[in-house]
Amino acid sequence: MIGDLYNAILFQPLFNGLVFIYQYIPNLGIAIIILTLIIKLLLYIPSRSSIRSQKALQDAQPKLKALQEKYKDNKEELGRQIMKFYKENKVNPLSSCLPLLIQLPILIALYRVFIAVSQTDPTTHLLVADQLKHLYEPLQAIFATKPIDPMFLGIVDLSKKGNYILALLAGAAQFWQTKMVMAKKPPQVPGAQDERMTAGINKQMMYFMPIITVFFGIQFAAGLTLYWFVSTLFQVGQQWYVFHKDSAKQGIIKGEVQK
Repeated sequence: MIGDLYNAILFQPLFNGLVFIYQYIPNLGIAIIILTLIIKLLLYIPSRSSIRSQKALQDAQPKLKALQEKYKDNKEELGRQIMKFYKENKVNPLSSCLPLLIQLPILIALYRVFIAVSQTDPTTHLLVADQLKHLYEPLQAIFATKPIDPMFLGIVDLSKKGNYILALLAGAAQFWQTKMVMAKKPPQVPGAQDERMTAGINKQMMYFMPIITVFFGIQFAAGLTLYWFVSTLFQVGQQWYVFHKDSAKQGIIKGEVQK
C-alpha cells in the first residue's frame, strides 16, 4: 500500500514528467535539467523560508554568544533564555533541515526514475515492458515505438555510473553552496569553548559534504549526478538572491529610520 502510494505520488509523476519533456526535447540531459528546474521552482517557497531562517540564525549569533557567556555557569537557564530568544525573534534552528527532508524522497524517486529510463532494449533503445507500464496511457502509446537515447552531449551516458567529471562538478557546487552559508563568521567570544567546537564542526562539514557528494555521484547513474549538480547550482543562485535582496531591504529600512 505504501509502495503504491509512493509510486502514485512521486515516482510515476516524475517518470512521466521526464519522458514527457523528452518527447518534445529528445535529449535526455536537457530533459533532466528542465525537470530539475521545475522541481526547484515548485520547492522555491519552502527553500526560501529555510534560507531566510539560516540567515536569521546566522545574524543572531552575536546575541546568542552573549547569552552563552552570560549564563555559561547555568546551563538550565541558558536553555530557557535561548528558547525565549528563538521565540521572540521568530528563529527556528531546525528550519534549515526542511528542504533536505523534502528533497530526500524526491531524490530516492529520481534514483528509480533514472534506473527506469535506462532500462531499454539494447538493440532498439525502447523502454522494456516493466517500465513502459508506469507511463500514463498517452505516453505509453508514444514510447512503445519511440526510443530513448541516454547520451548527453554525445559523450556522457546518463544511464551509467562512475562519471567522475559530473561527480566533481556536483561536489564543487556543494562546496560553494555550503561556503556561502558559512561565509559570515560571527565574532568570537573569549573562553567560549563550545562555540569553538561548533565552529570546528561546521568547518569540517563544509568539506565533508562535498566529499560525500563526489562519492555518491560516482556510485549513482550520471543522470542523478547531473540532477544534483543543477539542483545545487539553483540553490546557490537562490541563496545569493535571498541574501542580497534581504540585505538591500534592511539597508533601505535602516536608511529610512536614520532619516
